Amino acid sequence: MRFLSSLLFVLWLTPTALHAQTTPPAPAAPDTTRKYANPDGVPAAVKKPWYKGKLVRATIVPAVLIGYGASTINGNGIYSSYDARRDIQRQFPNFHTKVDDYLIFAPYAELGLVALAGVESRSDRLNTLLVVVKSELIYGALTYAIKNTTKVLRPDGSTRNSFPSGHTAQAFLAASIVHTEFRDQSQWYGIGAYTIATGVGALRMLNNRHWQSDVVAGAGIGILSAHLGYLSHRNRWGRKPHLKDVGFAPSYYGGATGFTLTWRPQ
Repeated sequence: MRFLSSLLFVLWLTPTALHAQTTPPAPAAPDTTRKYANPDGVPAAVKKPWYKGKLVRATIVPAVLIGYGASTINGNGIYSSYDARRDIQRQFPNFHTKVDDYLIFAPYAELGLVALAGVESRSDRLNTLLVVVKSELIYGALTYAIKNTTKVLRPDGSTRNSFPSGHTAQAFLAASIVHTEFRDQSQWYGIGAYTIATGVGALRMLNNRHWQSDVVAGAGIGILSAHLGYLSHRNRWGRKPHLKDVGFAPSYYGGATGFTLTWRPQ
């Protein structure tokens, strides 16, 4: 009887021991010291190299144009401003027009007409206006400062404020805004605006009012002004306005009339 009791005890103990041996160890407690470092599990953004930054991309083309224009002032450069004026005067000795005085606004006219036609732009009209105002202020400050610093004599000998061409800068500023606003719809809007701006620069040389250097640098300053206007604008395109869910309604309570204000925060 004692042997039978011992045998039953061994048979009961054996599966218990096997279960204890095959049961995996309990998992370690999770590390909660960094649980708020990246709660969504989204990998951290990789920092772009400096040469791929927005500022570099916005200034590289204007810098090339301004640099080339400055390098051809007077008789400098491989094909200087003097060389260009000599060739222009040889081909168009008596050319004169005032079309360029009005053509500088043509890209802005295109901007307005395309918007009125219902073509969706990158930003709404208010923010486009704000960018235009800031770009114009930047263009005006840069042009005025450089003109009064360099004091380059105009090719017709009238004044010493030739470099850079303000007409050309103004036209390319407006063309850059047209291109930025409608390039997602069609590149032809920008091509048309830049063609007009190029025509303004050519007419300034044909009218003997500006050198080649003035026109090329002016194009760079106009593009740069528009790009800086966008870069300095703090509006986030497409973001819902904070006051979108604000509502007003007339009210009547206790014999008095008034308005009720409702607001549902996002």
